[in-house]
Amino acid sequence: MLSRRGLLATAALLPLPWSLARPARAAGPSFRVGSLPFGTVSWEAAVIKARGLDSANGFTLDVVKLAGNDAARIAFLGGQVDTIVGDLLWAARLGNEGRAIRFFPYSTTEGSLMVPGDSPIRTLADLKGKRLGVAGGPLDKNWLLLKAQARDTVGIDLETQATIAFGAPPLLALKLEQGELDAGLLYWTYCARLEPKGFRRLIGSDDIMRAFGATGSMALIGYLLDDATVKDKGEAVTGFARASKAAKDLLANDPAAWDVVRPLMSADDEATFQALKRDFLAGVPRRPLATERKDGETLFSVMARLGGERLVGAGTTLPAGLYFDGTGNG
Repeated sequence: MLSRRGLLATAALLPLPWSLARPARAAGPSFRVGSLPFGTVSWEAAVIKARGLDSANGFTLDVVKLAGNDAARIAFLGGQVDTIVGDLLWAARLGNEGRAIRFFPYSTTEGSLMVPGDSPIRTLADLKGKRLGVAGGPLDKNWLLLKAQARDTVGIDLETQATIAFGAPPLLALKLEQGELDAGLLYWTYCARLEPKGFRRLIGSDDIMRAFGATGSMALIGYLLDDATVKDKGEAVTGFARASKAAKDLLANDPAAWDVVRPLMSADDEATFQALKRDFLAGVPRRPLATERKDGETLFSVMARLGGERLVGAGTTLPAGLYFDGTGNG
């Protein structure tokens, strides 16, 4: 059996995946992007690196692996990374508390309420008395919106008239597969993985947001940038914004671009790969920022009513200058 030193020596001889290797540095300043395990940020970053979109846009992309959402927020607030993909409401809360944050839309794809294909659950009213798993906690925005819609449209209080289990998405998805839950409010990647296994979407977060006044599919997650970073690393920031858009365009129009992404997707079969690919591309933001902001204001107002200060902080509206247009001028 090899000693620990022997194992390390052997490992040093093995080729590293793109995310861990240290390629020759391209011209231009470094731009550090925080990436979560199995997060789609790594998909986009893989395309940027493989196609040289960072060097072509005057910066060097450095991907920083982070353990989870809490670690990502800490790294971002502490300046260990230049950007993470984060929640619009959290960005707004930081802004209203005095920390100037910019939000660059990343995706409009959100979660859905999933049920088995043969489930008798057909409407929100059918959730009465059922076992419902909810990814996140009691202040998760999708959960608050679902509760409100169930109350407003069918007159049921899910908190008291259903059995609610909060938890991590992988665990809830597994329990749904095993029949220990009747329905699950899950993030989109888990929904996409369940569809090829015969599960169906009862209602999507996009549908719920439209019911509360959104005029279209809006980006609730985006790249978060400290305003100081935008000012101090302007060339790298705008270069990254261009590279991000270019990577999404490649993924939408060049099937070969997915060759470097597929190994990162943990897609065990073609159906799962196609479902993940479809939903990722469906979430590419296309709307003008003015429209995004208008719907963002609507959502903020709704969430302030549903979650109060515990969710959105003391602010009454989105902070000025929150949305970033990718040029440093918006």
